[in-house]
Amino acid sequence: MSAKSVVPAPTSLPIALDAMGGDHGAEPNVDGAVQAARAGVSVLLVGNRVTLHAELGKHPGSSSLPIDVVDASDVIGMDEHASDVRGRTGASINICTRLVKEGKAAAAVSMGHSGATMASALLTLGRIRGVDRPAILTHLPARGGFTTLLDVGANADVKAAYLAQWARLATVYLKVLEDREDPTVGLLSIGEEDHKGSALVLEAHALLRALHGQGVNFHGNVEGNDIFKATTDIVVTDGFTGNVVLKLAEGEAKVLLGWVKEALTSSLRSKLGALLVRSSLRGLAGRLDPSTYGASILIGVRGLTFIGHGSADGRAVKNAVLRAARAHESNLIPRLEAAFGSDQA
Repeated sequence: MSAKSVVPAPTSLPIALDAMGGDHGAEPNVDGAVQAARAGVSVLLVGNRVTLHAELGKHPGSSSLPIDVVDASDVIGMDEHASDVRGRTGASINICTRLVKEGKAAAAVSMGHSGATMASALLTLGRIRGVDRPAILTHLPARGGFTTLLDVGANADVKAAYLAQWARLATVYLKVLEDREDPTVGLLSIGEEDHKGSALVLEAHALLRALHGQGVNFHGNVEGNDIFKATTDIVVTDGFTGNVVLKLAEGEAKVLLGWVKEALTSSLRSKLGALLVRSSLRGLAGRLDPSTYGASILIGVRGLTFIGHGSADGRAVKNAVLRAARAHESNLIPRLEAAFGSDQA
């Protein structure tokens, strides 16, 4: 993700936070909401009213912050089926997406069941016209900043047309939220040559090549190592591959940081050296920490929806809420609709 940590101006609409979602329930969600509210963003905590008020009571001064509680009688657990959203209208994630649909919230943010969040967003908000399937867009730390990767889990089985649509969505996203003037797009493959890749990649390559100069700056095929070299601003792939890449990157980052820590504490000399590089290592750890990014946007639905890690802490929740507020203040959805609306003219 961009190092952009500019606090958004107070938004006219609050962010609806699925405050019961995630591995650790209300505690990190309320903590993050309080941090975001102190940064100037209004938050609607959606969940069990008694539990949420009790958590808010642990934060001195929270009663004066722009935080309101919306009662939800139900929550879809991490081990339940995504399809449960259809019959459980009182579930916290369904209330969040309804608040967005009704214009009472700027965005829905959830650290809970990712499948349920996607299903709820699709059922309640629908798709942007011209988009067949929404994708989960995320940022991976890379040379000089970050690389935007999508899809990272919404669609395991895809068509080439989806990849072309996602390239267009991601291009608008980076222009609007990250001030990238003409972001480049790479298609993940097993070789940079045009003729390499699966049947899906070959078909997608032809579609992306045809879009070059028409809303997409297509670089060509890229390989896995290009993601971290930031060869292109955007990398598109199917959700199965993208999710594997994401989990591999996050897992390897943890292992590497562990190795560095072991090396720097293995002897008295290395411990002394560690004192000299401590601040630099903290900066590196921050860049590799998923909580820096907060949450990933489900791009392609007609309403802002952000999906975070189930293990998210308060910092991750805060950053997710701030990112959602920035997307709203930047009019991301209308600008995405405008980009695809030209196709219907």
